[in-house]
Formats: sequence, C-alpha cells, structure tokens
Amino acid sequence: MRRVVVTGLGMVTPLACGVEPTWQRLIKGESGARRIQSFDVSDLASKIACQVPRGDGSNGSFDADQWMEPKDQRKVDDFIIFAMGAARQALDDAGWKPSSYAEQTRTGVMIGSGIGGLTGIAETAIVLKERGPRRVSPFFIPGRLINLASGYVSIAHGLKGPNHAVVTACSTGAHAIGDAARLIA
Repeated sequence: MRRVVVTGLGMVTPLACGVEPTWQRLIKGESGARRIQSFDVSDLASKIACQVPRGDGSNGSFDADQWMEPKDQRKVDDFIIFAMGAARQALDDAGWKPSSYAEQTRTGVMIGSGIGGLTGIAETAIVLKERGPRRVSPFFIPGRLINLASGYVSIAHGLKGPNHAVVTACSTGAHAIGDAARLIA
C-alpha cells in the first residue's frame, strides 16, 4: 500500500469549531461537556451533553450561516451543516480548490456520522403518527440520511470522485480515514 498523507484538517467539535481553537482547548484540558441549553431537560436524568458550541463564529463557536445558506439549513439536520463546515475548513487548509474536470473526478468525499439525523427522524415520526403521511416533508429523506453529508459536500464543491458515508458508532472517524486511504492507495 502506498503512503497516504492528510493535507487539510477541519473540525466541528464540542470543544470548538476549527482546528486551532479545538486544539488549544484540548491541550488546556478543557471539556466539551456542558449543561444542555438547546432544549428542555427538566424530565431527563442527565442534563449534560457534549454539544457543538453555537454562536456568531467568534471564539471557536459554530455559526451555521458561515457554512450553509439559512434556507437550506431548514431542510437538513445539524450533522450535515457540521459536515459542510468541517469539509470547507479541510479544503481551505489543504489549499485544494479543484477546478478542472480531472481534479474534480479525482477528488472524493468520505464522511461519517455516528447517528446522523436523529432529531429530524424523531420529529418526522411524530408528524407521521399525529398528522399522517401527507404531512411528511419531501425534504425528509435528503436531509436526514448519513450519506447526504458527503453528498452535500460533493455538490457544494463540485467533487465528482468516490462519495461514501461511514456509520460505525464511535469508530466512524477512524474508519472514514482508513477507507479514504485505501481508496487513494
């Protein structure tokens, strides 16, 4: 097998958005676990989670508007927006902007998610049960499935090479890197 190197990094984590702020918080020993603020947790036993910090994009916060148009955000679950942010960071970090057809067909996307669009799936299950199948959004499938993270990234950047999604729980990231390396080598 040929040697393969990672030339660009992008991160959207519970510590921060971006490689440098994430790294700085990691080496300081900070935790990404915080009290849940995004929804009511009064009836839950656990009130702490590792959620991506939201904000205006400063100080390592994640601003979804930097990575995807607001009208498109309404159609997808957060994991797709996180993938768009991390992918653009990685492409920018690598200085890779494939413009020719040859470059685009030789550039693939391998993205994984441990669970994908659980929020949208849960919300749609309630709509289906309470209001019937005609009330289910036509954007349900393209906004929730794991492979749509790599699909949206490919479309946004004109990438026409291999396009895969990995779902292997906590080892998803490692498997995505390994699978991508095997595609290259």
